[in-house]
Formats: sequence, C-alpha cells, structure tokens
Amino acid sequence: MKTSTITKPNKSKNAWLFGWSVKEIRHGQLWPITLSLSLIIACVFALSALAERIEQVVVKQGKDALTADLVFQSSNPLPLSLEEIIETEPVTTGRVTSFATMAFSDSEMQLVSVKAVESRYPLRGQMRLATLAGEVNRVSKNQLWLDSRLLTQLDTEIGETLAIGDAEFVITGTIAEEPGLSFNPFQQMPTVLIHYSDIEQTGAIQIGSRVRYQLFINGDPTSLDNLKQHVELTASERWKDTDTASRTSDVFNNTTQYLSLSVAIVILMASATLILTCQSYVASRRTTVAMLKSLGATKQWLKRWVIMQMGILLTVSTVAGYSSGLLLEYLLRLPLSGVLPEELPSFGFLPYLLSLLTCVLIAIPALGIPLLNLLNIGAAQAMQPASTLSISRRYLGLIAVPIVPLITYYATNQLVWMLLGGLVGLIALLAAMSLVVTKVFEKMPLSPPYKLALNRIHRTPVMTGLQYSALGLSLMLIATLWLVRTDLLQDWQKTLPSNSANAFSLNISEQEKDRYLAELDTNGIERSPAFPIIRGRLTDINGMDAKEYSGSEDKSDALRRELNFTWANTLPDYNPVLEGEWGKEKGVSVESQVAQDLGIKIGDTLAFTISAQRIEAKVNSIREVEWREMKPNFYFIFTPDLMEGHMASYLVSFRVEAENEVLLSQLSRQFPTVSLMDIREMGSKIESLLRQFVWAVTLLASLGGVAGLLLIFTLLQLSITQRQDELRLYRTLGATNKFIKSTIWAEYGLMALVAGLVACLGAELVVGGIMKFGFELPTTWHVWLWLALPLVAFCTLLAVVGSLVKTLLTPVNKAIA
Repeated sequence: MKTSTITKPNKSKNAWLFGWSVKEIRHGQLWPITLSLSLIIACVFALSALAERIEQVVVKQGKDALTADLVFQSSNPLPLSLEEIIETEPVTTGRVTSFATMAFSDSEMQLVSVKAVESRYPLRGQMRLATLAGEVNRVSKNQLWLDSRLLTQLDTEIGETLAIGDAEFVITGTIAEEPGLSFNPFQQMPTVLIHYSDIEQTGAIQIGSRVRYQLFINGDPTSLDNLKQHVELTASERWKDTDTASRTSDVFNNTTQYLSLSVAIVILMASATLILTCQSYVASRRTTVAMLKSLGATKQWLKRWVIMQMGILLTVSTVAGYSSGLLLEYLLRLPLSGVLPEELPSFGFLPYLLSLLTCVLIAIPALGIPLLNLLNIGAAQAMQPASTLSISRRYLGLIAVPIVPLITYYATNQLVWMLLGGLVGLIALLAAMSLVVTKVFEKMPLSPPYKLALNRIHRTPVMTGLQYSALGLSLMLIATLWLVRTDLLQDWQKTLPSNSANAFSLNISEQEKDRYLAELDTNGIERSPAFPIIRGRLTDINGMDAKEYSGSEDKSDALRRELNFTWANTLPDYNPVLEGEWGKEKGVSVESQVAQDLGIKIGDTLAFTISAQRIEAKVNSIREVEWREMKPNFYFIFTPDLMEGHMASYLVSFRVEAENEVLLSQLSRQFPTVSLMDIREMGSKIESLLRQFVWAVTLLASLGGVAGLLLIFTLLQLSITQRQDELRLYRTLGATNKFIKSTIWAEYGLMALVAGLVACLGAELVVGGIMKFGFELPTTWHVWLWLALPLVAFCTLLAVVGSLVKTLLTPVNKAIA
C-alpha cells in the first residue's frame, strides 16, 4: 500500500507554499517575531548611525576647538629644541603669545588679556572679526581687535585710538567669534587681539611677567609624534591635543553610555520575545508537522516551508527596521540640531550592515534551535502531548553564534556586564522566592481557587520559577531604564540650578571690594561671598616633592600648573566636609578628588609656594566639590593666619536678570579694573543641551518600555495557552467559568505581586551599581518604585490576561457543547 504524498503542480507549487506560509505567519501568532526583529534592527541602526556621525563631528570640532592638531604650551619662550625640529618636519605652525596688560582710552582703563597671533592663526576652526565694512578672519600687522564689551567699558568706538601698554593702536573692529574659546572665571578677561609682530612695541612683557607661549601645529600623526618624542618637557611645558584639551563633557559621556545601555536592554528583551514566540509556535505546530509527515511530507519540503516563513519575516522586519531606524535616528538627532553642524557627515554603510548582522546573529539560535527540533519530529509523535517536545543538545551550540561576538564587542563595557550580572542574580532570586512564597501560602487558609492555583504552581516548580523570572526580568529591565534616566536627569539638573550664578567679577582690589559688594547689595543682586584669590603651587607633601610623593604629575591637574588659592574663616556651605574638621590656625582644606589622586590624608603637612614664599599647612579637612555648579570652587582653602601680609584680588559670583543690563554697564564704568564676565549665553546653551539630552534618553527609554511590554505580552500569552488542556479538564469535571477565571487570576495575581517586588529589588541593585561604578554618581533608593512597579505589573496582567482568558475559554465552551 503506497503512502500518499503532498504534491502540487510545479507552476503553482512555490506560489501555493508562499501563500500557505503567509497564512501560517498570520494564524500562528508570529507577528511578535517581526516586531522584535524590527526593534533590534531599528535600535542598533539608529544608535550606530548617530554615533558614527557624532564621532566624526566631535573629532572635527575637537580639533577646531583646539584650533590645531597639536598645541605646545609653556610659560617660557619656545625651547630651541622645538624650534629646530619644526624646521625639519612637514608641519604648519602658528604662534600665539598671551599676556595681561592695561588698555587705556581717553577716559577709561581696563585690565585685558592680550593675544598676539600670527596671520596663519587659527590653523583650524573659525575666527570672525567684525569691522564697519564687513567681516575678516585673520589678524594683520598694526591691527587691534577688541571684545565687544570693551567698547562700552572703555567708552570708545571703532576707529578711535587705544593704548595697549606703551603702544597705541587704532581700533580695527570687534571679535565676533573666537576659536577655541573656553570658560575659566579665574583666567579669562576681556580679550584683545594684536599681530604677533606687534608684541615688542607694547613693552608689556618684562622680566617676571606672566606670559603664556603657544605653538599651534598641523601635520600628519607621524610628524606630530616625532615632535613629541624630540622635545623633553619641563614643569611649565605641556602638549595638548584633542584627547587632553577637548574632552567630551560628563553629560555627553553619560548620555552616550545610557544610549548604549538602552540598546543593549532592548536587544535583550527583543531576543527573549523571539525565543518565547518561536517556542509557542513550535508547540502549537508540533502535531501539524507530525501529521504532514504521516501524509508523506518530506523533511526537505518542510524545511522549505519553514525557511520561506522565516525569509518572509526577516524581509518584512528588515524593511520595517530600516525605515523605523532612519526615523529614530532623525528623532534622536533632531534636538541636537543646535549643537551639530547643519551639514552632517554621512554615516555610510556600516550601520546597515551592523544592525542586520546583529539581527541575524540573534535570530540564528532564537529561531533556529526550536525550528530545527520541530523539523525532527517523527510521524509517530502526532498523538503525543505537545509538552513532550524535547530539545536536541546538538543544536545548543548555535547559542554561541551571537554570544561570542557580543562578548567581544562589550568586553570593556562595564555597564553591560553589571546588567548581565544583575539578570543572572535576579533569575536565581525570583525562582527561589517563587517557591518559598508557594510553600508559605500553602499553609494558609485560602479559598478553593487559590488552593488550586497554588497546587498548579507547586506541581511545576521549575516552569513556575522560569515564568516568574521572565516576568520579573521584563519589569526589572523597564525599571532599570527609567531609574537610570531619572537619576541622570536629576544629576544633570544640578549642573545648572534655576538660581545658579550667571556672572563673575574678578580682579576686585582690596580698596574696591567693599564699594563693589555694596553696589550689588543695594541693587538686590543675589551673590556669593567675596573670595580672596592668590596664585601658587603645591610643592611638597610630608617633606617630599609632591610629584615624587604621588608618583607622577599626571596623577592630578593640581601638580601641572599654578592654582588659585583662597582663605576664609569658614568653608563654603556648598562644600560638605567628608573628613576632619575645619580649624582656625595653620590649616588647609583639600578637595576630595585631589586628596584621593595624591594620597593626601588628614594631618598631612603640605608645602606651597606663593609669591616666592614657602607656606606650610596641615590638612584639617577634606571637602566634596561639585565642579559643574556655577559657583566659586577651589582645590585648597587656607586658614586666614597663613595668608597675613599677602596681597590678593577678590572674586564674587552673582545672578543677574535681563532687567540688570544697565547695572552691568554701570559696574564696568565705575570699576574699570574689575573684569566682569557675563556667562548667561553659556548657561543658556548648557540648559538647551540638557533639554536635548532629556529628549534622547526619554525616546530610548520609551523604546525599551515597548520592548518590555511586548516581552510581557508574549510571556503571558505562552503561559496561559499552556493552561488550555488543563482548563478543559476542569470544565469537564463541572467547573464554572467563574471558578476557572478565579484560579487564573489567583495564580497570575500572585505572580504579579512577587515578580513586581523582586524586580524592584533587582532594579535598585543594578541601577545602584550602574550609577556608582558606571557613571560615578551617588546612588539613591526610589521609594515610589516599590509602589509603582507592582501596580504596573497588575495593570499589564489585567489588560493582557483579561483578553487572553476570554479567548481561551471560548474553545473550552465549544468542546463541552
């Protein structure tokens, strides 16, 4: 007797197989696979494309901000060895010499920072100089360019004469945009530009003058490395490049890390959804495949059928993923339009390849293992229960396909490893807690539905533990995204509080201090105390040279340059004391990071050189300083007795509003030697940047939420579907729909409570580790989470389980009828 085989005419075979595959995708509930694959492609594509663009922009802007590929900086004239080597290397150079001197108009005077530049400066970036006739971007001999505020401060105009030291210049115009401008309230004064050849006639550089000499260099990496190797640096000399002088801000670094973490979490949740969906499909099609084989379907034919389904899913997912990825990259980039150039560099082909490769690598084990096991089902297994489906060990090696490259890619990303460690710990914790809770509830007097639900949980402890773990992981990952986002935003908001100072006045003399502060107070200006400022160096620690004591001057910026010191009877209230106690005599308070870098402890003796005098002080306290706040902060604060006889200028910070414009002009006229810096524009840019980062992290967190909810839906769908045969049995034995629903709600209500609470604990621990070791920020407990997350779990269960139970009971009723 011949066994019949499944055949179709050759012309329509492929079309028929394609049509059947489409129906299988629709009726087999495989749409979560498409959505999961699309999410993976979209997220990886968007982040890698944006990162590629930003990296190119950051590298270019870093060099533009530096105004060259490499800068040599010294407080002494350029060494002869450097002058000789640059003559032999194929490099382009531009010299800049900076010094402070007085500028005099007919009626006013002002301390200014003079930058004498060669005509080739800047080598990179843009300098815009505004004249009455238009704009130029180079400084020529006998020209004088002023900070626009100086026109008001010196009561002068373009075309009038201004004295810089001993030389007189006709004011050529104003500085509209200066390249490489950086903010430092202790060093930055109103800027004046002259030509490098005009330095001598100013007579401003004398023996003992504080001068900064810079050589800006453009060239290929080999030539630049050669320059570095042939010049032996002294204590006052240093090289600056994009790695040392133009580091990305903490906010930008934290945002990049958060985006990477968000994508990793989305990939994890989407991968779990793939696995669960495919397992559910395989379980539902086990009998179908066995029957097809009994009717003569060959394994090769079934393989074509499965491959066609997966091909359709991957094609649809790729198109949807790339489309969504392009939109997502645009949405992530949209709020950054103010800080990115109008014409962005192309991200190239790499993001397309990387996102598709990630998707395929994850899909190989997630879909391959269950589908290969499905194809190996024999025709004799058609009448066996679906739960007897086993997984062949020979296919488990496919798991290494995505694991190996992912481990290689994330080898140095500690945030991802913290997350994975938290996941492993949470799986074990959830499984153990679910069994413990089951045992505890079994001994309590409960109604029959609850007893039946607990009995069902107890019969399959391993499956119950996995279900609890999967739900808890989904909730924990969603909570982790939002907690990290919330903590980052709170930390970023500390960068620019609503009442932060937006103006600094420095170089206030002892004679002018009281009058200047009185002027601010009379006009109701909120200000800081007046801090005396004097410059000096840390030279010795406990009788040993500070550089030798710490091992290297690279350990801390405090050893590489002169510092601004201050003294006071009390420490600033915004600098909390971490160790020790502030004293009144021969003491110094040290900033915590400097103390950590240099190994300074309470009771150590530090020696400083200030105004050519040696001063010794004992460390009496160590303070925490938040440098990002717009407040006067210092590495070292001395007791007043150590500074007796030292002359100092004073610094004060304060907050002004738009209505205080007249006051600023009056202060400039009344106190012409005081340098007033209005940083409102800078504050506005920082605030705008923070809003843009908020948009980016919120968008990624929302995507993580979508992936998490998709995973929860798939998990619950699979779990409840597995109850179908058991529910039929209950109904056969006379159970009512109300009783069946009660048992289901009892079981999943308990699951929501336990999984929600343990997910809270897991999220708190993981986020604490990420914030402390990943972002180096303080950790906090989130009380609201312990209420919100179980509530989210209950609401999700209410929506998902409610719809699935209604569908699930329909075939039960039909079977009984």
